[in-house]
Amino acid sequence: MPPTCPLLHNGGGHGGDKMLTGFQATAQTAADLADGRGLVAPGLQREDDVTVPASDRVAYLVNVYPKVSHSFIRTEIAALERLGLDVSRFTIRRTAEDFSDTEDRAEAARTTPLLDGNRRALAGAVFRNFLRRPGKTCAVLGRSLRQTESFVRAVAYFAEAAALAEQMECRGIRHVHVHFGTNPVAVARLAARLSSISYSFTAHGPDEFDAPLALDLPGKIADAAFAAGVSSFGRSQLMRWSDPVHWDRIEVVRCAVAPHFLGEDVADPAGLESRTLTCVARLSAQKGLPLLVAAAARIAGSHDFVIDVIGDGDGRTVLEEQIDRLNLNGRIRLLGWRSSEDVRARLAASRAMVLPSFAEGLPVVLMEALALGRPVVSTAVAGIPELLDADTGWLVPSGSVDALAGAMAAVLDAPRGQLEAMGRTGRRRVLAAHHPDVNARHLAALLGPWL
Repeated sequence: MPPTCPLLHNGGGHGGDKMLTGFQATAQTAADLADGRGLVAPGLQREDDVTVPASDRVAYLVNVYPKVSHSFIRTEIAALERLGLDVSRFTIRRTAEDFSDTEDRAEAARTTPLLDGNRRALAGAVFRNFLRRPGKTCAVLGRSLRQTESFVRAVAYFAEAAALAEQMECRGIRHVHVHFGTNPVAVARLAARLSSISYSFTAHGPDEFDAPLALDLPGKIADAAFAAGVSSFGRSQLMRWSDPVHWDRIEVVRCAVAPHFLGEDVADPAGLESRTLTCVARLSAQKGLPLLVAAAARIAGSHDFVIDVIGDGDGRTVLEEQIDRLNLNGRIRLLGWRSSEDVRARLAASRAMVLPSFAEGLPVVLMEALALGRPVVSTAVAGIPELLDADTGWLVPSGSVDALAGAMAAVLDAPRGQLEAMGRTGRRRVLAAHHPDVNARHLAALLGPWL
């Protein structure tokens, strides 16, 4: 058991007692990492010609976690824990969402927030850092002030970094992996400068690639043990915004589908007879949902269908007004967020999945639909073409209501045999590239030298 830590509000990691198995790298690989990256992996121990991790503990940091739209992180953590890692979860702040999913509620109880309305505790972490290492702490505060436009934000990042560093040192954790290359990486980067920990991160897009210089993406990559994109496209964008000398630390670590989407009994083709199209998305500008409503209006006179939209967000009012204006209230249903099990059931009962995004990483919901044997209609942006093509669905130009309407009509007109063939191909692709246990082994091998 780790010692009681000053900011510990919730349980941390709950992984097994064993060291990670199937996890070792050669000594030469470790040396290459250290030499090629200009970094020294702090947790390496030598046993003859094999390098093993000195610890099975790792921290995860996310801006807001758990969150309904971040279930893929929960899937990734669970897969790492099945390999034997002990994962401590940290979030910058708690979500305001009410969870209907029991797994999300349990995950919330395991997660330690750095900001939890307790300014005294946060100030205490800063004070203790000043006492332990005054010179380094002053230097890191100065760096945060210089690198962050907002004074308030700079101080907040610094305080969060002090809390994170203290928590990780208290628990004997040497490395933190961060999801999303925005402010949580800024916090982890400062924490690494305060202490002897290292960090890595997964960039999803599109936010990191919309403002790479403002976010100092090149600097975050330069200081990281490694950085990962969720697709080859994502890796290319990380390479685009980094010095070529750092390209050897940029990897592809694909998101994975939760195990309950992968069972042999879940891909029931009976839903392909339905007239329901399902969209699972945050109701935000980047998802292009007004285009979906407009496309539905184009084919409403010629086709029988219902569109279920699972998700919520700031764009809900605009969508409701558009649906009402186009007399589509009986055709498009805004269902709000649903549990992962409900999403699975609704996708399985659907004819196809539709997602008209303007900007993306590589949406996990497309993997989920394909894993269930459902064809997909989506746009040719970011990493989507790496998963979707004419063999698994319909790939359309982003922003084209005509193309989207045509693809939706084609789905509704397609014979069941064609849809079944697309579903089978899509499921095979997901099992090959997005299986949680396979992908976790790849990520664990990357983490191993730094634990």
